[in-house]
Amino acid sequence: MENNKLTGPLPSNIFNISSLEYIDISYNNLSESLSIEMCSENLSTVRLSGNTIRGEIPTTIGRCSRLQNLWLFSNTLSGPLPTTIGNLTMLQTLYLGDNSLRGIIPEEIRHLNNLLVLDMSNNRLTGALPRDIGNATLLWGLALRDNALTGNIPSDMFQGDIRTIDLSNNNLSGSIPSNIGNATDLAFLLLHDNQLEGSITHLCNLRVLQYLQISHNNLEGSIPHCLGNSSMSLILLQLKQNNFRGLFPSTFSNGSILEYLDFNGNNLEGTLPKSLLNCELLTVFDVGNNQIRDVFPYWMETLPELRVLVLRSNRFHGDFLVSSKSYSKVPFLSLQVFDISNNEFAGALPVRYLENFIAMIDLGDNSTTPKLDLFTYYEQSMTFVLKGVELPLVRILTAFTTIDLSGNRFSGNIPESIGKLTSLKYLNLSRNSLAGSIPPSLGNMSELESLDMSSNKLVGGIPWQLSRLTFLSKFNLSFNNLAGQIPQSSIGQFPTFDNSSYMGNSGLCGFPLTKKCKGDDEQTLVPVLPQ
Repeated sequence: MENNKLTGPLPSNIFNISSLEYIDISYNNLSESLSIEMCSENLSTVRLSGNTIRGEIPTTIGRCSRLQNLWLFSNTLSGPLPTTIGNLTMLQTLYLGDNSLRGIIPEEIRHLNNLLVLDMSNNRLTGALPRDIGNATLLWGLALRDNALTGNIPSDMFQGDIRTIDLSNNNLSGSIPSNIGNATDLAFLLLHDNQLEGSITHLCNLRVLQYLQISHNNLEGSIPHCLGNSSMSLILLQLKQNNFRGLFPSTFSNGSILEYLDFNGNNLEGTLPKSLLNCELLTVFDVGNNQIRDVFPYWMETLPELRVLVLRSNRFHGDFLVSSKSYSKVPFLSLQVFDISNNEFAGALPVRYLENFIAMIDLGDNSTTPKLDLFTYYEQSMTFVLKGVELPLVRILTAFTTIDLSGNRFSGNIPESIGKLTSLKYLNLSRNSLAGSIPPSLGNMSELESLDMSSNKLVGGIPWQLSRLTFLSKFNLSFNNLAGQIPQSSIGQFPTFDNSSYMGNSGLCGFPLTKKCKGDDEQTLVPVLPQ
């Protein structure tokens, strides 16, 4: 009876059927609370997920001695977990996620020795993890993310057949237990957004690890080179916003299947290793906000799947025109996010790249363009479901495209050819030493939502073609040497921009500035722009 439009309370007399073994009324509109008489003699499976059932889980649930599968996720259940849940010794799967359960996880849960999957994510659970929560040697999936759990991670969790551990978005502290290497089948380890500390050297024994998310903690030390060697199994490696220091791992294995690498917000030094070329499936590469000192990694332009390249806020340096050499006929074939802001790059803008970012020139029909189904990057979160266990991962939206070259030492003109990037949404060239005029071709970038060219040395007027950018919501030309009348139009976004978009250009005049253009009076209307 799943996926229908059933409403009202769950009839309690349905449990009077002594031969009833399996009940599935998931994804309906059932409300009220669970019956205290919700057990029958042979009942093995109860699936009531995706309703609006409220109230507490009755203590009488402990009478369901033959129950093997209890699925109550995505309801509005509240109150504490009853200690009698420990009586369900035949239970194999327990899904209670996405409710409003509160209180501690009862110690009695250690009696569930046949448990395969335990998911109590996205509730209001508090207190420490029970010391014996890993007693079930058959347990392969444990998901307790998005609660308010405290204390250390129990060491006995890493044994048996455990394959998935998700404790993210809690308040856990202490170090990652040194015996984590005993979990030889562990493929998914998600501990991000906690208060964990210490080193991660013990992760080297996890030979089949595929997804490692330990970002937003207080972890420290060097990043073990074994994680590069493990790229034969690793798909996602996210260590952002910790205190890792030292050199970038240099040994990425030939045949790597790594798709996502995020070391943003640490204290890494040195240069980027060319062994990253072994990661031919690499899609997201983010090493922003570190201390890496290197020239631009031109050799990465051959990576065919790379969509996100973030090098921002490091010490990258060099002149693109002088030191650039071609590694690929079409560089960065799939790139959609190019962020090299706040570095020490100098000379002319990287014209060869700006002219050849194929994925930013025309995305075509987004409805038919395949999307990354593993990553949420910058904009939208999702869950990836593996055998019934929801894992919070990330993906990049196909339509998200950005170039950020701000905060460098670029000089010279903005190339006219940049206007070919008709699918670009965000362009930031601010805080450089760019000169010359604003190319009218920018008006061809019909998808542009944000344009920042502030704090440069641009001269001349503002091309009227920019007023055709109907999606433009952020526009900043402040602190340049621009002159002439600000384009006026009854279409587009120009009428919505205030003085801050133009300040620091003494030669500009017209709305929204108080300075009138020569020949204007209060009755004068600006000319209608060409269509």
